[in-house]
Amino acid sequence: MRIGIVCYPTFGGSGVLATELGKALADKDHQVHFITYQQPVRLNVFNANIFYHEVRVPTYPLFDYPPYETALASTMVDVVANNGLDLLHVHYAIPHASAAYMAKKILEKQGKRIPVITTLHGTDITLVGKDKTYAPVVTFSINESDAITAVSGNLKDETYRFFAIEKEIEVIHNFVDVSRFQKKPIDAFRKVIAPEGECILLHASNFRSVKRVQDAVRIFAAINKQIPSKMLFVGDGPERPGAESLCRELGICNDLRFVGKQEQMEEIMAISDLFVLPSAYESFGLAALEAMAASIPVISTNAGGLPEVNIQGITGYLSDVGDIAGMTANALSILTDPDKLKQFKENALHQAQQFDIHNIVPKYEELYNRFL
Repeated sequence: MRIGIVCYPTFGGSGVLATELGKALADKDHQVHFITYQQPVRLNVFNANIFYHEVRVPTYPLFDYPPYETALASTMVDVVANNGLDLLHVHYAIPHASAAYMAKKILEKQGKRIPVITTLHGTDITLVGKDKTYAPVVTFSINESDAITAVSGNLKDETYRFFAIEKEIEVIHNFVDVSRFQKKPIDAFRKVIAPEGECILLHASNFRSVKRVQDAVRIFAAINKQIPSKMLFVGDGPERPGAESLCRELGICNDLRFVGKQEQMEEIMAISDLFVLPSAYESFGLAALEAMAASIPVISTNAGGLPEVNIQGITGYLSDVGDIAGMTANALSILTDPDKLKQFKENALHQAQQFDIHNIVPKYEELYNRFL
C-alpha cells in the first residue's frame, strides 16, 4: 500500500503514535508518505519506504494568520496525485480532517478517489474541538471521513457525547514497541542521578495545564520526606516555570531535575522506579504505556482512558484528580516494599505487551484494506 500520514510533528501523543505507526508500516514494506510542516521528531531513522513532504505556507502581508489548512490541503492533493497514494490517514481532527476533506473533493474533480481515515487522539475532541469556533467543522469533517478510529474506549464515548457523529467509531488503542524499552539500566547513569541509591521517580509530558505538573511536584515532595528519592521531569511547556518555582518554595531543587525534551526516553526509563502521571485528563496515556513497557509501575489519576492502561492494584494505582495524599500513599506502598515493587514491575510489562506494536498495527492494515 501507499499511505499518506498527516500529523503534528511534535512530542505530543498524536504525533508520536502517527510516526511510530508509519515506521512500522514501512518495515512491513508499505510505502509511507508523511505530510506535515516539519519532520516529525520520532522520524529519526532512514527507511527506503518512508518519504517526507513539507507543507510550505507562504507568508503575505495580507494575512495576519497564514492559511495553513489551505496549504496542507494543497500539499495533500499534490502528494496523492504525484505519488499514487491509496489512502490518507490523518491524525488529530483539527485541522487535518477538514483539510483532508477539501483535498478529497479536489481529487474527485480530477478523477481520483482517495479514502480518508481519521484517528481521534484526545484534546482535538475533549478540549479544542468542543470550542464553538471549531465544533461545526470538526463534526462535519469527522462524519465525512471514510473511517473513524479513537485511541481508547473513553475517547470514543466522549466523541459521541459531544458531537453528532453519524458513523461508527472503531477503537484501535495506542501502541508501544515493547522491545525498544527493554534496556538494561546504565549503572553510571543511575549513580549520577541517585548517588546514594535513592529511588528514582519520573514524570514525562508536554507540561500543559491538563497534566497538573505541580501535583507531581507536590507528590514527590511528600514522598521525599518519607524515603530518600530523586525525580526527573522530562518535557517542556507552559507549566514548567510554575513547577520550577514550586520546587524552590518546597526546598527540593537538589532532589529534582527538569531535563527538557528527550527523544531517547528508553535510557531514562531504564533507571526509573516509578512513573507519576497526575493528569486531569488523558484520552489514553501513551506516556504511561511507554513507562510500563520499561517495567515501571504507574501512579496516575483515574481520568479518561487511563483505567484502560493502568490496572488498579496490579500495574500501579489510580486516584481521583487532585488527590495528592492518595497518590503519595500509593507510591510509598510500592517503593517501600521490594517484593511488591518487583511484582508490579512484572505486571506492568505484561500489561504493556497487550498493546505491543505487533498486535496493534495489523488492525490498522485490516482497516486500510477495507477501502482498497
